[in-house]
Amino acid sequence: MRNFRELEVWKDARKLVKEVYLITKLLPKTETYGLTQQIQRSAVSIPANIAEGCGKNSNRDFARFLQISLGSIYELETHLILCNDLGFIPSKEFKALVKAIQLLQKRLTALIKYNTT
Repeated sequence: MRNFRELEVWKDARKLVKEVYLITKLLPKTETYGLTQQIQRSAVSIPANIAEGCGKNSNRDFARFLQISLGSIYELETHLILCNDLGFIPSKEFKALVKAIQLLQKRLTALIKYNTT
């Protein structure tokens, strides 16, 4: 079993959740039960699945939960792209957030490969 608190990807995913919650405050109130909730849920799912995978006994099971996290981060990126398309979030904040997301995607992918070889 691994200690998820020691994983840099988990730490970065936690930071991402905070950034996402701050940016979703900019969304219109009409999106409270739409995009806002979807964005927040997909963001929270990332560190949660990393942590859950750490509780598994095999690298294969750990990698499966990392893949779920990776799916959530791609979902998050898509929701934010839609928000940008709709003009809900400023371009500067969008670009910075997507940059952080894409870096975390690469790091998760590398960790998955490491645990499946």
